[in-house]
Amino acid sequence: MPADTALDISKLKTANLGFPRMGSQRELKFALEGYWAGKRTEADLLAVAKGLREEHWKLQRDAGIHFIPSNDFSLYDQVLDTLVLLGATPERFGTGAVTLERYFAMARNSREQTAMEMTKWFDTNYHYLVPEWSAGISFAVDTTKLVNEIHEARLLGIETRPVLIGPITLLLLGKAADGFDAFSLADKLIEAYKKVLARLVEEKISWVQIDEPILATDLPEGAVDLFRRVYRQLGSVPIKLMLTTYFDRLAENLPVAIDANTTGLHIDVVRAPQQLEEVLAVLQPHQLLSVGCVEGRNIWLTNFAEASAMLSRAVDVLGEKRVIVAPSCSLLHVPHDLRSETKLPARLKSWLRFAEEKLGEIVALAKGDDAIAVQNAAAIADRAAAESSTNREVRAQLDALKEIDFSREFPYGERAGAQRDALGLPLFPTTTIGSFPQTADVRKHRAAHKHGHETDEAYEAFLREAIESCIRRQEEIGLDVLVHGEFERNDMVEYFAEFLEGFAFTENGWVQSYGSRCVKPPIIFGDVSRPQPMTVRWSEYARSLTERPMKGMLTGPITILQWSFVRNDIPRRDTSWQIALALRSEVQDLEAAGIPIIQVDEPALREGLPLRRREWEAYLDWAVKAFRLSTSGVRNETQIHTHMCYCAFEDILPSIAALDADVISMESARSKMELLDVFRANSYPNEIGPGVYDIHSPRVPDADEMYALLQLAVQVIKPEQLWVNPDCGLKTRGWPETEAALNNMCAAAVRLRAEMQV
Repeated sequence: MPADTALDISKLKTANLGFPRMGSQRELKFALEGYWAGKRTEADLLAVAKGLREEHWKLQRDAGIHFIPSNDFSLYDQVLDTLVLLGATPERFGTGAVTLERYFAMARNSREQTAMEMTKWFDTNYHYLVPEWSAGISFAVDTTKLVNEIHEARLLGIETRPVLIGPITLLLLGKAADGFDAFSLADKLIEAYKKVLARLVEEKISWVQIDEPILATDLPEGAVDLFRRVYRQLGSVPIKLMLTTYFDRLAENLPVAIDANTTGLHIDVVRAPQQLEEVLAVLQPHQLLSVGCVEGRNIWLTNFAEASAMLSRAVDVLGEKRVIVAPSCSLLHVPHDLRSETKLPARLKSWLRFAEEKLGEIVALAKGDDAIAVQNAAAIADRAAAESSTNREVRAQLDALKEIDFSREFPYGERAGAQRDALGLPLFPTTTIGSFPQTADVRKHRAAHKHGHETDEAYEAFLREAIESCIRRQEEIGLDVLVHGEFERNDMVEYFAEFLEGFAFTENGWVQSYGSRCVKPPIIFGDVSRPQPMTVRWSEYARSLTERPMKGMLTGPITILQWSFVRNDIPRRDTSWQIALALRSEVQDLEAAGIPIIQVDEPALREGLPLRRREWEAYLDWAVKAFRLSTSGVRNETQIHTHMCYCAFEDILPSIAALDADVISMESARSKMELLDVFRANSYPNEIGPGVYDIHSPRVPDADEMYALLQLAVQVIKPEQLWVNPDCGLKTRGWPETEAALNNMCAAAVRLRAEMQV
């Protein structure tokens, strides 16, 4: 809308949908890990958590946010918190009030139980714990946490809008026991939610944010009818509900959202700006519209001209009293604040906004602040004009690509024999996913070198010693394919990004991935290129120390893309192919250095899948091509591996096969090899390494347990296809548990090998 016809939007209400939990200095992370290590008490942990909540509420109040969330804070995961709230935790962990010990047992494993499965929250890098649906769930509602947080905020003089994960999203994100119909729990689920809402009425809560991001996906059969039935029932409770959707367009589910008849509806107009007009056309007269116009998942500044035009359009149709300014989704997915970023180039920093700064954008948009709008327009124009964003040589390489660049010279069937002859591996070869324990000593030396307190020579001597020790340990354990251990690497994405042009790095831009696990995504601000080799030196050194095959370790182009804050001024496909060209050169250099096996990890391939099935084909086409572009420039004898984790493989099995990796490894211990049925059903042609133990816990499974999983595996895939490995990398584990588990793993493989060769 032209500036001279723009409406006055200076009286709009503001809302936030959720705030980062860890704290500006990751205080929660360190409190959690201290508690788990027995170095901090439960009281210590809870005091840190309470202090962070209070700090975050006051920060949002002082920024000028009207609707401030509560119950968005979690000690581990909001889905697990919702299960505790509803009394719907898995039966196998016991019943009754959930203690902190039991809470973390569900999340992290215990001596008695394997933890709940984890998977990605829609298409983000946040992991949630998967509900387990069965007939025996008690639904014994416990509102203690929910109400306590409301009281905590009120002691600060702050009224909050509690956040609940909606019942349909919760139900559909769960996993039912064999043959059990999760929809049969609907009546119990409805009653549990009604009890929660009734308790909030008692607390004189005016508004509740009820998150139903599942409405931005293709709903399964029966879900629409169930949704309508659930919300008719919830509507009988006298409380205002803000039905909150995000991550994509409502599309065919828009009538369902409107029919829920909630007092408010939140939509994401960053991911799906086209839905604003669709919603304005059908919103009921009593309903408010929360316009998610500030990006909650990326760190670039908001284009105020575009956002203000949408807000003005909403006000034009609805009036200012019915429009609320908000982020597109929870700010959980971005870092806390820019204050501590002292090393970013000033020009680049002026283009960025973290969680605190995004609150400022929301308020400025609501106020119609002209001075800030002028500053914003200048920053937007400056970014567009920056020459640092463009590399003509890289763009020419993209333009010159041909179909032959995306394929190996021969198909897997012809490569496999050459690889077996070259490698000489036994049946059921054993290996690891790549990383070995990043001990306190490793982290100390890396930090000392990074901050200039240790010379290059001293640090490299330490790395050579750590790599040699790791090789000797692997040989003693009996692993067939070795890795160098990755002691020089801080993060599987950031490490590579530091070698590539087009990336920038924060000092404190941490984002929660799961539990206490935080990642610091690099920022892709320009075209990507590789000025020098990234991993060859250390892989080549490790190869010189052993006669056993050495595996080189790389992070794939889609994972680097997904786990970075990606530039939003060119198509994601182009950026992924730029990364792929850089990796292609690295793969070829590793092969030339005598590395016979190269693993290119793509755990984020499924994560990047659009939420709507109709958009899958286009994404998978360019994503698969990115992997193949990375890996197709090698000889038949060079074996290409990939690794994936927490992935709904059944959704994309044909595309996984299309990657044409010689070997794929994946997480499968928690699900007890269930996913292999999908590979068998689809006649997956290449080799597979299903994880035989869960590395996200200090628990050491015995050889019999791993042998039993391998027996399950050989029932569904051919013996010559099967590799033996852990679920994931071992960087977060300690050496004693790692060596014990790997010894047991190798013993299980040797036992199965002996039986199968009789």
